[in-house]
Amino acid sequence: MTDPRTGQLRERLEAVEKRVSAACAAAGRRREDVRIVAVTKKFPVTDVAALAGLGMRDFGESTDAEASGKAAALPGLRWHFVGRLQRNKCRSVAAYADVVHSVDRPEVARALEAGARRAEREVEVMMQVSLDGDPGRGGARPADVPAVAEACAAALHLRLAGVMAMAPLHVPPDEAFGRLAEIVARLVPAHPELTSISAGMSADFEIALRHGATHLRLGTALLGHRTP
Repeated sequence: MTDPRTGQLRERLEAVEKRVSAACAAAGRRREDVRIVAVTKKFPVTDVAALAGLGMRDFGESTDAEASGKAAALPGLRWHFVGRLQRNKCRSVAAYADVVHSVDRPEVARALEAGARRAEREVEVMMQVSLDGDPGRGGARPADVPAVAEACAAALHLRLAGVMAMAPLHVPPDEAFGRLAEIVARLVPAHPELTSISAGMSADFEIALRHGATHLRLGTALLGHRTP
């Protein structure tokens, strides 16, 4: 007999899948080119296990303390670090994260490379781009992104894959994600490996899909509202 929480997660996952499939069709994109990352921060590891049992394989966390514990408890899943990354956490994060979405400075790239080298792993990385210049949310200014890209590309244990951004609170998502797509287009001639765009959360992922998002970071839509 399915427990109530698993049943609830199944319903949410099915609803999200319908929305993603419809948005892909409307944008003329293939559903298989879009990856859903379940952002499980502040939810128990039992929710991660339940979603994994329903077929989810990609999970995102924002803090090293929570992410490292869940990754150790549930090996075999694909772990995405989506929070702001500090240099002193790079060694730990590189030991379990398969994808890091928040590299925003060359020194962070170098620290993550050192951690990945020590762990004898390759880590896929995305550069976080600030679309509003708010230092509290992290991200490199568009003018600084090329230097971050060079640092990531030069690292032997990092694989530069793309960019990540959050829509600013005071800018319409359509405008923000259009701006991100333009930034990517300017980077691709020098870095053709940039094929991933991590953009779109529960409230705006359909808009992000129209602008080329390949990774959707979904929390509330899949798991409901977090309780303090």
